[in-house]
Amino acid sequence: MNNSKRATVYFEPSLHKALRLKAAQTDRSVSDLVNSAVRQTLSEDAEDLSAFDERAGEPSLDFEAVLKDLKRRGKL
Repeated sequence: MNNSKRATVYFEPSLHKALRLKAAQTDRSVSDLVNSAVRQTLSEDAEDLSAFDERAGEPSLDFEAVLKDLKRRGKL
């Protein structure tokens, strides 16, 4: 049995047209394409959060101080 949940999503007309064309060309459903895109986006978000966690112990740098240092060293 399929455990999918139903949701209403509103697309811009041009995006909806492109999505329907992509579904037809790839022999996949619109739902399958949307699920894949959402899954990929959530996976990327998880990777980003993991990278933030890994770097949590690194010292913070003041942006203005970094700019001044780069200018002083002739890098900007």
